Amino acid sequence: QAEDGIRDCLLSRGLGGVYKGQVQVEVTWFIALSDAGLPEFAPLSSAARDFLLGLVANFSEADAQAIKDEEKVTNHDVKAVEYWIKKQFKGHAELEKAAEFVHFACTSEDINNTSHALQMRAGREVLVSGLNAITAKLRSMAHQFAAVPMLSRTHGQTASPTTVGKEMANVVMRLQTACEKIAAVKIMGKMNGAVGNYNAHLSAWPEFDWEAFSKKVVETPEPLGLGLTFQPYSIQIEPHDYMAELFDAVARANTILIDLSRDIWGYVSLGYFKQRLKAGEIGSSTMPHKVNPIDFENAEGNLGLANALLRHLSEKLPISRWQRDLTDSTVLRNMGVALGYAALAYASLLTGLNKLELNEEALAVDLDASWEVLAEPIQTVMRRYGVQGAYEKLKEVTRGQVVTAEALHGLIRSLEIPQAEKDRLLAMTPGSYTGKAAELARRV
Repeated sequence: QAEDGIRDCLLSRGLGGVYKGQVQVEVTWFIALSDAGLPEFAPLSSAARDFLLGLVANFSEADAQAIKDEEKVTNHDVKAVEYWIKKQFKGHAELEKAAEFVHFACTSEDINNTSHALQMRAGREVLVSGLNAITAKLRSMAHQFAAVPMLSRTHGQTASPTTVGKEMANVVMRLQTACEKIAAVKIMGKMNGAVGNYNAHLSAWPEFDWEAFSKKVVETPEPLGLGLTFQPYSIQIEPHDYMAELFDAVARANTILIDLSRDIWGYVSLGYFKQRLKAGEIGSSTMPHKVNPIDFENAEGNLGLANALLRHLSEKLPISRWQRDLTDSTVLRNMGVALGYAALAYASLLTGLNKLELNEEALAVDLDASWEVLAEPIQTVMRRYGVQGAYEKLKEVTRGQVVTAEALHGLIRSLEIPQAEKDRLLAMTPGSYTGKAAELARRV
């Protein structure tokens, strides 16, 4: 399962996704050159275009292996892709005649940065889909449990009650913001030659507007272009700033989910949630009674792995010595692994959330044993009516002590406040003292 999840993210555009992306960029550039009005390269026939687009659409694992075999000879992935494409031209006179326009004026990074961008865009779709599924589940829980009271624990100690739904709603809002940040990142690409100045391009056709042409190829939607955002300034490599921005945004969402995973783990430990049993499943090899919260533990572990890689990627990728070094190339090979761990974590977390069953009895027992939380509303009402030392009086009778309903009620009856206010406080219970929690939970 882990291997499948990572592969699906890394090769999210189909079998052999790395090579497929490179083939797509080379084919797109080649077709665009034929339409550029260059006298030495006439527009391709519809049959030739269909054949070329078919190389991308029908790209198979066998094709990827053929390129890999070619790379064993060239020791260069992009050159292997170029040679493989040219070999596909055999028997197609029109394409054989134009074969030297494959990879014309391109540096390898023109092909790699754009193919990486295509993978990033597809990988982002996988991650956003996973995050949206979690958000939808949490929203459903927020609405379902909007009015179910729950004891809060600030600093691990009993605190003002909330509702189960409101705690889910908090995470919904955080995830929505995080997903907006992920979606807002512009996926960029450049196709401007060896050091970003169109040197080779202009040596062949000095009067041609290569920058405008490159921008058109990069930004025109697929299949006529790549559907990316044009990067006008670069060294040999696209600066990777957008990658860092995207990886940071994903890591931020992952951190929110680590927080959620730990909280749910704690609620399961307290008995607030039970986990739906699965026939034949074992919780412990020696303790038969155990039902471990493994989905939340797996999610937390994989989110940590993802963030370790994502943060290294975001710190390293924008740095390149002078006009080019290869440290980014070797690091980028782990892009899919980082995203894959995140995708696995999202799947585990969603599985865990779907197995939860609320234990309202356990919630009620905890609330009924925590009357001390009503010290807050009592002293707040006392302050409203000018009772001196309200906070201190409540602190004296509640801090570090076992507080009972009877003791609080006795205190309330002794207060010099309007009778209507006394009656309102006397009617209050830990379970009813939840403020706007239910309303806020239903609003998300």
